[in-house]
Amino acid sequence: MSESTPLRNSAASSHSESSQVDVSVEHRHTLLTARGVADPGIIDDDVLLQSGLTDTQVRTRTSSGLTNIQPDDSSRSLAAILRTHVLTLFNLVIFLCALGIILMGRWLDLLFAIAGVSNVIIGVVQEYSAKRKLDRIALLHQDGIIVHRNGEHTKIQLDEAVLDDVVFLRAGDQVPADGVVLASESLDVDESLITGEADPVYKPTGTAVLSGTSVVAGNGYFRITGVGADSHAAKLTRRARKFTKINSELRTALDKVASWITIALIPLIAVVAWGQIKALGGWDQVIADGTMNWALIATISGITTMIPQGLALMTTISFAVAALTLSGKKVLIQEQPAVEILARVDTVCLDKTGTLTEGIMQFSEAKQLSEIDHGWHLVLGHIGADPNANITAAALREPFPNVPNLPQTDAIAFASERRWSAFAFGQPETTAPAAGAWILGAPESIIPALNVDETTKDQYHQRAKELSSTGKRTMILAHSTTPSRAATPEHPWFGDEIELPSNLSPAAILTFEEKVRDDARETLEYFQEQGVELKVISGDSPHTVSAVARQIGWEHPGPGYDARQLPDTIEEMAKVMDQYSVFGRVSPDQKEQMVKALQYRNRVVAMTGDGVNDALAVKTADLGIAMGDAAAATKAVSRMVLLDSKFSRLPHVLAEGRKVIANMERLAHLFLAKTSYAFLFVLFFSLLAWQYPALPRQMSTADFLFIGIASFILALMPNPRRYVPGFLSRALKFAIPSGIVLVAALWGINWYARVWAGDFSGVLPFAEEDPTAPLVMEQLQTATFITLTLTGLWLLNVISRPLNWQKIAMLIVLYVVFILVLTVPVLLWYHQFILPPTPIIIAAVAIAALGSIGIEIIHRIHDARMGMAPVDPRPQG
Repeated sequence: MSESTPLRNSAASSHSESSQVDVSVEHRHTLLTARGVADPGIIDDDVLLQSGLTDTQVRTRTSSGLTNIQPDDSSRSLAAILRTHVLTLFNLVIFLCALGIILMGRWLDLLFAIAGVSNVIIGVVQEYSAKRKLDRIALLHQDGIIVHRNGEHTKIQLDEAVLDDVVFLRAGDQVPADGVVLASESLDVDESLITGEADPVYKPTGTAVLSGTSVVAGNGYFRITGVGADSHAAKLTRRARKFTKINSELRTALDKVASWITIALIPLIAVVAWGQIKALGGWDQVIADGTMNWALIATISGITTMIPQGLALMTTISFAVAALTLSGKKVLIQEQPAVEILARVDTVCLDKTGTLTEGIMQFSEAKQLSEIDHGWHLVLGHIGADPNANITAAALREPFPNVPNLPQTDAIAFASERRWSAFAFGQPETTAPAAGAWILGAPESIIPALNVDETTKDQYHQRAKELSSTGKRTMILAHSTTPSRAATPEHPWFGDEIELPSNLSPAAILTFEEKVRDDARETLEYFQEQGVELKVISGDSPHTVSAVARQIGWEHPGPGYDARQLPDTIEEMAKVMDQYSVFGRVSPDQKEQMVKALQYRNRVVAMTGDGVNDALAVKTADLGIAMGDAAAATKAVSRMVLLDSKFSRLPHVLAEGRKVIANMERLAHLFLAKTSYAFLFVLFFSLLAWQYPALPRQMSTADFLFIGIASFILALMPNPRRYVPGFLSRALKFAIPSGIVLVAALWGINWYARVWAGDFSGVLPFAEEDPTAPLVMEQLQTATFITLTLTGLWLLNVISRPLNWQKIAMLIVLYVVFILVLTVPVLLWYHQFILPPTPIIIAAVAIAALGSIGIEIIHRIHDARMGMAPVDPRPQG
């Protein structure tokens, strides 16, 4: 034991019940067998306590792999990130189309693939950056530990500890591995990160300690029985580390559209190929002329136009920009859709400690119980001034700055099995203020020893009970000027056997409460204003949790519910979750089940947490949020990390999420209209056996003009609209009619051009084939481009509303670029455009105007219907 500590403790063998690990020889053999290694030998505990492991014994265990190397669980793996972003239906279709273009050697038509590649790169880079940041944070928290080897203390790194190492623990240390206590001197351990219980647990000799817990008082030695992945925390983490795909409505909608397109592609490809080959004169003609490439290019052009890869790209860019914005506010986004999820959350489950409170106690009130003041204020100042004071005693430091002028002549350290500590000043004959023995402890431990009548004792018990029922921690300070009967010259007040002095009289009753975060009240009020329901879930007593809720001004939180009474079935648990808002005595497994019960009611649930005990619930929730000082395992399975542990960061995330999901709905109208017209365009022209009047590069430029650059601008504009479910159905109700109008306009210009040229054959000649033809394919492609782009720009106009000067400027620039594409020689060459005769140009513009009128009518009808909805889903800003 450390000889520097002036405090002593009893050798009591009784201890509080706490989480246990199996430290038996049988379990040891099971673990070693699972690792495939032989037992290096069991060493007697007394021998270990005296001298620890020898260098030879350490080398034997190290060579067998029995070291405390921690599982790599500080963040998501790069493979998981790549799997999320690369293995999608969108990417598969784009890859196959790009492969076809490459095999034909038409590299200039690969422009469509840029969106798919950019989508992957941006998503992977953003999430991998978040991973690296978490990994760096995890490394910063890997402190060294002190082990007893070769008869002396040695400081080593965490991963250098081996099975059977004897570790020395002192106040402030974190327990590095599972083990069994060999010697204890008032060793109190905070197990809240594992069990959720806030009160320290006394650890006498023979009891188990768990990795991830921390020492709050006393010191001791323990033997490591479980290293690395064999620890309790590592096993709990492995359950939480199972990969689950985040529930993103945006990504789900995109996957749904991709699956529809994929299902439609097989018959559509057959129809398109048939139509294009027939347009070229049939199989025999195609084979004879060697024009199969044109049929394939037309097919690929139609397919790539159908795929809303731009919407996927803009979703990824919006998520990445939101993540970058939030990183400046100390919020780390681990998975991109996490920003969107918070905008959809309707229930937030809060872990009290570390979320609503700072995890420290603050002094509340002190009431004097005796008529004479013996200097108890000075005694409290002395207790608070102790540099080794626990979190409760440290709360006395600020309100009681003065200390006795007398020297401390005896003391007993606080121990949770005894539930009191003691201090003495001066000698029995000293009469100065604060002289005598002072006992501070729990009411149930101090009141029975007071030198008062039974009626007074009952009154004190009742008063303490009333104070405790409010959730406050209550303590009694007692005083005596009479030493105990066991007093000795060395210990003149309490004796070697640690006995309370005689004639104890009450001095004061003290109350403490958990310190609530400064930003907790404002943040909770914000969520309540936004219609988000709150649930506080904690391992503490329901009274304590309710008291914290009242402290932050939470209106009508209701009575606290003891989670030990929770029903077993998810249906019954869901009813309890609906009825109550504050829950205490919640186990780690119950936290997970409570989240599932809320989800059973179709709630979108966010869960905050900091301990390993929160990891399962954080993983199960739709949005898991970890505090910056949380356990590494909890941060690794969360979707979002509040780096400075400030709960007040969440409103910023909510605002970003709303902007993303509202703007993406606006853009979904645009992109799905494009998908609708592309599908119908390809199908309709193939059934007519008309050659597809566009090249991939021409369609890519049209997309760029009325979708690409505009969507980027619109996606980043502010949009405060609240989330309204069902954006995909709303988008389709606008997109499909708009797509039909676009196809009608494209058919109109192609029909008119063929009538004007008097040529209704499937394929028109190219300029190099017949320069004297009244209308060549390049001219028809140019006319198609004019009608499509002008109609598309009006579609962009209605989707951008309400207009402001930035949007008007954007539209003007796009019209200018459109004109440049049709007039700049190098752009005409790249697109293979040839301006058609004037009548065709006039017709193209006129038909585009008619199409724009049709889209305007659809927009007004759609807007009116949305305005009549119970919750207005129309775009704002």
